[in-house]
Amino acid sequence: MQAPRRENVEPFPTPKPDRSIAGLFSDLARDFSRLFRHEIDLAKAELSEKASALGTGGAMMAAGALVAWAGFLVLLAAAVMGLSNVVEPWLAAVIVGVVVLVIGGIVALVGKNRFKADNLVPRRTLRTIKDDAEWAKEQVR
Repeated sequence: MQAPRRENVEPFPTPKPDRSIAGLFSDLARDFSRLFRHEIDLAKAELSEKASALGTGGAMMAAGALVAWAGFLVLLAAAVMGLSNVVEPWLAAVIVGVVVLVIGGIVALVGKNRFKADNLVPRRTLRTIKDDAEWAKEQVR
């Protein structure tokens, strides 16, 4: 079975059969140190991406709130004036307010979905850690 390959990572050197035990342990320590550094770098990069997605979700929630607020003010005034010709003015205000709040709620929920914990899981890092464990088991055999 061939060890899993990853992009942008130099391959680990193949072990030499005529090495001493001390040399093999030295190689093992060096390789695990390098592997650990690579995993930390990957985790940092992936968490940075996730933080960016959180920022986008927060911005969408804020934009949705602002749009809902502006829509509430404008539509409330215009629609209440227009509907007050057909129904009682208080009923016109209620109808317009409910419609605008529903639209604002939908936009805010779309932004909120970006904050789900499942979206924050560093999947690539977890996958490469599993690959590394598999690789380590193969090296021990």
